[in-house]
Amino acid sequence: MAETAEDRLVRMLALITYLESHPSVPVADVAAHFGVTEGQVLLDISTLWVSGTPGYLPDDLIDFAVDDHERNLLTLTDARGMDRPLRLGPQEAVALLVALRSLQATPALAQDPVLVSTIDKLRAAAGEAAGAADAVDVYVGAEDVGERLTALRSALADGRQVRLRYVSGSDVVSERVVDPLQLLTDAERWFLYAWCHRADGVRQFRLDRMLEVTVLDSEAEAHPDVALSERTDPELTTAQWHVRLELASRARWVAEKYPNASVTDLEEGWFAVELDVVNLAWLHNLVLGLGGDVRAVHPPEVASSIAERARAALDAYAAVDGGPGVTQ
Repeated sequence: MAETAEDRLVRMLALITYLESHPSVPVADVAAHFGVTEGQVLLDISTLWVSGTPGYLPDDLIDFAVDDHERNLLTLTDARGMDRPLRLGPQEAVALLVALRSLQATPALAQDPVLVSTIDKLRAAAGEAAGAADAVDVYVGAEDVGERLTALRSALADGRQVRLRYVSGSDVVSERVVDPLQLLTDAERWFLYAWCHRADGVRQFRLDRMLEVTVLDSEAEAHPDVALSERTDPELTTAQWHVRLELASRARWVAEKYPNASVTDLEEGWFAVELDVVNLAWLHNLVLGLGGDVRAVHPPEVASSIAERARAALDAYAAVDGGPGVTQ
């Protein structure tokens, strides 16, 4: 599975603590410790070298010994406090407690053990500041879908099919039998990600549009080829193009924003992402916005259409503002 930006951030923070207690450690040893390539370690160090505390002047940045780095050794010379535990001020503690209480107000998360434990520990650590957070009224605008959510959780746990009476965004009511795959939420609405036997494919159904939910005795069929998703789009549309992009490490957000994508890590931080695309205009805007972070687009006809769009944009710029244009 491809690495997410959150995973990389956690590793880089751990890397600071590790290097604090391991001066002049070979890059190969660091790579072996964290289970990544030496190239990835050097990319992480390059990122940390231009990171630091507010101000971001040379004296505000995390620093390493240049001489050691040239010998393929890593020595941390200034951690800028990143190796010390975070201490929250009263205002920060109140803001975090209110945010956690808002999350706790989301349907089906009220008694989540991790959430409850975190709130209790933070309230104890915040002391008097916790009273200010408790005084804030928390409102979550999501419709109460508790009964439907409970029934669908039960169906997922027991591997049962579900019959839905469902109203679409165009107010068309239908009945369909589905194999539940996953429940998703964007903190405002809940969605069921399921295999729909009527459509003979994967669909997402908003719980607030479900008129009836009936858990059936029949077992849900297995769909091993369906990748689970974090997407919360209310509608899924048939894609016309399957596109492969090769992107630089800093464009990792593309893979995370579209979790239905298939991701393959390549050399030196590059990665390939494969997307099912409905609208080529959307893809044009994505690729042109990424600029130099894109090194390849497949299939060739899609790459050609993007190149034509870029040439047209440059020619239009040249005509209006005297820009460089494109020489054929």
